Amino acid sequence: MRSPFAPVIERIQISGIVLAGGRGHRMGGVDKGLQPHLGTPLALHAMQRLSPQVGTVMISANRHLDVYASFGVPVWPDAMADHPGPLAGFLAGLAHCKTPYLVTVPCDTPNFPTDLVARLAAGLLTQRAPIAVAATRDAAGVQLQPVFCLMGADLKDSLLDFIASGQRQVERWLALHHCATVVFDDAADFTNANTAQELQQLQVPEALPGVQQTVDRDEGRPVDGRG
Repeated sequence: MRSPFAPVIERIQISGIVLAGGRGHRMGGVDKGLQPHLGTPLALHAMQRLSPQVGTVMISANRHLDVYASFGVPVWPDAMADHPGPLAGFLAGLAHCKTPYLVTVPCDTPNFPTDLVARLAAGLLTQRAPIAVAATRDAAGVQLQPVFCLMGADLKDSLLDFIASGQRQVERWLALHHCATVVFDDAADFTNANTAQELQQLQVPEALPGVQQTVDRDEGRPVDGRG
């Protein structure tokens, strides 16, 4: 039982942003966030899964902004012309965040945990870190899921400086800060869809393999992990 004096981060203190601004290269260039998952666009599915966990939700998108706006939440395109991967979505969230904390989730991982934000918040507090990052465990050890982050909204200047220096890898930016690592037991919860075939496999939850996100080492993100 939690002590009544233990610090907590209330959900109203956290804004969430769904990362749907990618180019969808491995899915034929389609707007991945608008592809259907169980009859619902991926980005809307992620938004609905995230909404109960946070105070407010936003979407990061660069195409079909009117369609995303019809989901009923603010939609923010990248402010930088070269679209520097998921970090551009992070920056959009931080630039428009009106709460002390921001959490990021990609649009292409529809089964992320329903207690994701609560566990990241607990990890951030107990490990006294400015950022908490989700991770899973496999035979090779603990693997970060770097686009599932809870961070303080005051990190905007750090991220601006990092991107301005020409950097774009999420994990390299995270490495500049003390990060709390929060390990989730079920790696299948973080299975993402990079291709049309992988998206089709996600339509049958019991068929999901226990695999993790494929990381694009050139851009430091799950391959098109923001859509």
